[in-house]
Amino acid sequence: MKVLVSDILSTEGLQLLQQADGIELSYRPGLTAEQIVQEIPEYEALIVRSGTQVTEEVLEAATHLKVVGRAGFGVENIDLVAANRKGVVVLNTPLGNATTTAEHTLALLMSLARRIPEAEHAVRSGHWDKEAFVGVEISGKTLGVIGAGKIGSLVVERALGLKMRVLAYDPFLPDAAIQKMGAEPSSLDGLMVQADFITLHVPLTPETEGLINEESLGKMKQGCRLINCAQGGLVDEDALVAALDNGKLAGAALDGFVQEPPPADHPLLQMPQVVCTPHIRAASADAQANVAVQVARQILDFLTRGVVSNALNAPSVSAESLPELQPYLELADRLGGFMAQYGPRAVTEVVIDYYGAVTDLDTGAISRAALKGLLAPSVGASVNYVNAPYVAKERSIAVTESRTKETQGFANMIRLLVGNGEAQASICGTVFGAEMYRIVRVDGFRIEAVPQGNLLLVHNQDVPGVIGFLGQTLAENNINIASMDLSRRTTKGEVACLITIDEPLPDPVLEQLRQHENIFDVTPIALP
Repeated sequence: MKVLVSDILSTEGLQLLQQADGIELSYRPGLTAEQIVQEIPEYEALIVRSGTQVTEEVLEAATHLKVVGRAGFGVENIDLVAANRKGVVVLNTPLGNATTTAEHTLALLMSLARRIPEAEHAVRSGHWDKEAFVGVEISGKTLGVIGAGKIGSLVVERALGLKMRVLAYDPFLPDAAIQKMGAEPSSLDGLMVQADFITLHVPLTPETEGLINEESLGKMKQGCRLINCAQGGLVDEDALVAALDNGKLAGAALDGFVQEPPPADHPLLQMPQVVCTPHIRAASADAQANVAVQVARQILDFLTRGVVSNALNAPSVSAESLPELQPYLELADRLGGFMAQYGPRAVTEVVIDYYGAVTDLDTGAISRAALKGLLAPSVGASVNYVNAPYVAKERSIAVTESRTKETQGFANMIRLLVGNGEAQASICGTVFGAEMYRIVRVDGFRIEAVPQGNLLLVHNQDVPGVIGFLGQTLAENNINIASMDLSRRTTKGEVACLITIDEPLPDPVLEQLRQHENIFDVTPIALP
């Protein structure tokens, strides 16, 4: 079987592939997009880092491709929707560079505190002025960690060792999990007001894009220093320039920009109080060797033994059983994604119930898919079908599963319930065929909808005029309704309505809908 490596990969990983029986390795870093499209039809496996864009065009041209391996954490350069449609398994190496990224965060923090890049540049330029580069100690200072997942928790651990006080904000983690790390749970505003240093460790999603903006920068403590070793889009760069210009922030350290590489005349590059590195948070020899070996082993296991590990779009099951499981996996993943946006925050309990024919399948794999969908919006690409139960355990989420042959009006049904001790919500779905699955209940309301695209879940009082108001408001804002299904338990009681629209709902329109006196809530939900 033929394996193409189209980005630079460490020698340790290449040697494993070269020495494997029955594998023909082609190591060709630097291929253009056009060259990959031309050559990919002859390969069973493709290994990339961040340089190769695995687009829909590449996947459509890949007539023999079975698996794509990403030697690294993210998969933003791989079209997962197209891979799912093509039946190509996508693997990554989520933990291989976590330590390196956490250490780079601390390196940038210390560089900011002691103004090391400025001082180094001055010495090389022939200036020896100790008074010009007076820094601050980090011992005793307060570090605010936004996002306390795998990397964030490692930063917490190291910062505590440096005698810093650590505040952590993570709306998807219960306070007990944050306290277990040794950090103090905090609201986002509370963290902004108190922290001397703030570091970001959250995935880039529609909810987190521009998280650090003019408003949040205005709430920060005077003289605060910001570190971003996550994604460039988390920070509004114009607002950051203004905050540095007016002295609100004493400095910033950035490993990523919205546009990479940034233009040479970018204002942040001209500011001496800004430390910049070229997206090298994972660029240590140790990390690169780790992810190279890990991805090589995963690819070999898949090709030679049919074993799937660390997959983003398939569970760790045999290749033979995957086709029958696939529609249930996709349904469970989407049910989880739905509940991540609709259900309560800081989840502590997940219950997954199986009814009817689905109990004959590997429900453990389906449960992992549901957990992956539930956790992905908060954890990002590091959560997959393999580690989802462990990520849930790290976050103190109790997961239980039940199975019964009894049906609930459908030949098969999956029910997902999530709670946080104070509130809970549930959703049910069923599979009708290989590519046909539906949501059939939300919090006990009988609603049928395809779990795909842009959805609006509306709860309102059962009185005349509400549905007309919804339709009119969407029409006035040129938002087309693709489908609508509503359900009520009793006459004149509460109604649940699930609407599919053609494009995301703008925030002003969302607020307009919520202002109606008979509408209790409107929840926008986006699914692949």
